[in-house]
Amino acid sequence: MAELLRPHAAADPDGAALADERGSTSWRDLDARTDRLAGALRGLGLGVGDAIAIHSGNRREYFELMCAAGHIGLRFVLVNWHWTADELRYVLEDAGVRALFSEDAFGDVAREASEGLGLTARVALGEGIGGFTPYEEFLAGGEPGGGTGIPDPAMGYPMFYTSGTTGRPKGVSRKLMAAGAPIETVKLIGDVFAEVLRIPDPGRTLLVGPVYHSAQWLWSYMFLLAGRPVVMRRNFDAAETLRLIDEHAITNVHLVPTQFVRLLRLDEETRASFDGSSLQVVWHGAAPCPPEVKRRMIDWLGPIVHEYYGSTEASVNSVITASEWLERPGSVGRPLPTTEVRILRPDGEPAAPGERGQIYFRYTSGDDVEYWGDEEKTRSVHRADGLFTTGDVGYLDEDGYLFLADRVIDMIISGGVNIYPAEIEGVLITHPAVRDVAVFGVPDEEFGEQVKAAVELAPGTEPSGALAEELIAHVRASLAGYKAPRSVDFVEAMPRTPTGKLYKRLLRDPYWAEQKQKI
Repeated sequence: MAELLRPHAAADPDGAALADERGSTSWRDLDARTDRLAGALRGLGLGVGDAIAIHSGNRREYFELMCAAGHIGLRFVLVNWHWTADELRYVLEDAGVRALFSEDAFGDVAREASEGLGLTARVALGEGIGGFTPYEEFLAGGEPGGGTGIPDPAMGYPMFYTSGTTGRPKGVSRKLMAAGAPIETVKLIGDVFAEVLRIPDPGRTLLVGPVYHSAQWLWSYMFLLAGRPVVMRRNFDAAETLRLIDEHAITNVHLVPTQFVRLLRLDEETRASFDGSSLQVVWHGAAPCPPEVKRRMIDWLGPIVHEYYGSTEASVNSVITASEWLERPGSVGRPLPTTEVRILRPDGEPAAPGERGQIYFRYTSGDDVEYWGDEEKTRSVHRADGLFTTGDVGYLDEDGYLFLADRVIDMIISGGVNIYPAEIEGVLITHPAVRDVAVFGVPDEEFGEQVKAAVELAPGTEPSGALAEELIAHVRASLAGYKAPRSVDFVEAMPRTPTGKLYKRLLRDPYWAEQKQKI
């Protein structure tokens, strides 16, 4: 039996551990399949520290693979299935992947990306991919532990690649999360996060974001190992999300602000039919949430909408409950006891309470962030004293609550004045005509930069000069005049990842293409 699944399989053998569009898997079967998969992976000659890649949408087999790799000390690389063959090939080579597991829906990309790499195995999830071994055939070839457990279990861990908004994506690893650590370490981590994040026990998770994202992985896989079943979908649909919460008695879910907006814009009949009595906690993060959107979600669901601040590199650094947030709107909470947060001015000196500066971190445990195979990149985000940064700007108030302003690379400097796009975006998204929005700086001969807004309109709304002026006036009604956009572009769709991250450079870069100076 699999060490981490054994207690759940014993306590509720026939209960559903995993459910997707195609069916469900019981705790007993998940335990047995994990056991056999571990044997199949070891049969490839894979040992502690070796890497596999999972290239798939959300499905039950994805979790089986993570469970098996996590029990035998493998690195499991969670691949963004939107990547091209060139991008996928780069990651397979960069991470030293020895076996690729790819869903049939992305078979052409997987086959092209892996051709000639000399992988030990290529395995197809779903209906099959030419040249790949069918998943069930691969699984059947594994030698099970015979009920005595996986021999010599060791902790494996995920490797996430940054979104690559600038340059090639980079693999992120943590100093203390080394493959081969005692398997009990995983349980300890899961139990700590379950307590910090108020995950009910017993509880049931809804996954409606891609599990290859670090937050979605934490809020599903880690809590699965702690005994919380996972109901998953490969895509987010606002109305279906409400239906699934009621149908499966979901207790906890992780959402991003764009999903909040789409839930709030459901018709009144759909929202009124939602019971939601099982739901005990909703967490959000991954992107800034406009205060008005957050307030409306709390008004609807009650004081269960909590927020965290973290990143692929830095995991979860701070949390704030709904009640705390209502007292300090805009805050992302106080740092966890394990995380030291410093706000530093451009000269490297500590910022005063309320003074904006770049956010730096250090872990009290001695843990640290590293970029896989890239010492230069690792050094570039660290100071000599060990503090590291992800490029965010913010401040701490007198009581130690953290507030975010923006990212250093997104800040607009107009006439020597710093302007933070997130603040402006938070106002524009409240206009009923706006479905999504991005604010950035474009060249200005006199001031260096001027504020530009790109707007994706709500269905049924037509772009016009009059609407652009209305949106600009909407900002002026809430913020100082110099923060209002000088112009508005209407776009068909905002370039966002499924995790909510915006590729702002795709909107911004064309305006700077002919400029010698890139602000």
